[in-house]
Amino acid sequence: MGELQTRDKQEQPAEEPLVLEEIRERVAILTLNRPKKRNALSEAMIGALQKAVRRAGQQSDVRVIVLTGAGPVFSSGHDLKELTAYRSEADKGRAAYQRIMTACSRLMLTIVHSPKPVIAAVNGIATAAGCQLVASCDLAVASSEAAFATPGVNIGLFCSTPMVALSRNVPRKKAMEMLLTGEMTSAEDALAMGLVNRLAAPDALLEETLGFAALVATKPQATLKIGKEAFYRQIDMPLEEAYGYASCVMVDNMLHAEAKEGIGAFLDKRKPVWPKNDE
Repeated sequence: MGELQTRDKQEQPAEEPLVLEEIRERVAILTLNRPKKRNALSEAMIGALQKAVRRAGQQSDVRVIVLTGAGPVFSSGHDLKELTAYRSEADKGRAAYQRIMTACSRLMLTIVHSPKPVIAAVNGIATAAGCQLVASCDLAVASSEAAFATPGVNIGLFCSTPMVALSRNVPRKKAMEMLLTGEMTSAEDALAMGLVNRLAAPDALLEETLGFAALVATKPQATLKIGKEAFYRQIDMPLEEAYGYASCVMVDNMLHAEAKEGIGAFLDKRKPVWPKNDE
């Protein structure tokens, strides 16, 4: 473990963090910063990204989080060299693999549970856990040159954890096609199946994504938080249970100051003035 962490730090100069963090106009931009390693999700990268997402989610001046990658690749998924190195351990790597897969799953859940909407700006290829990262975000804008795959089947390692996010975002047969063939899916096909929301020219990707984020950022913050949490909680409930839960959420939301102001503004035909400190 120590040797691997040291090697990862040696590959990444001290002045170059694994995740770059920037705030622009109430939007936190988090950039995976291992371009020479195709932004592979090493154990250190997973930990750094989880901390960055959590930190952005807690910042009062942040309304939306954008995830993107440095260089030509969004993320190639798990760091296979790192995983292979653990085979030399006494348990053949089982404990390390359990720790890394658990950490990666925790990262995806941190994104889903973040109180702030998270948008992926997919600048290039997103494969395996990189594709899982896109599917775990609330929204996604992809470069027209981006491509997606869950290619584990090609190397004897079925993309079982990426499957969880993928199967909850695209039609079942499309998910199975990606998982069983391991073939690349174009940006256009990813848009058609609902894996991404919008496409952008490669040189306009960040601008388009920030415009999308700016639109979301104008919405009342507590309402977004309430709605995002409710969306993910109800999605896998039986229909009757989902309606019961959503009805309770609506009642609580109606009693919130944002709903009072928003509905009042609508009836008065004026722009709402959202309450401050609404976290």
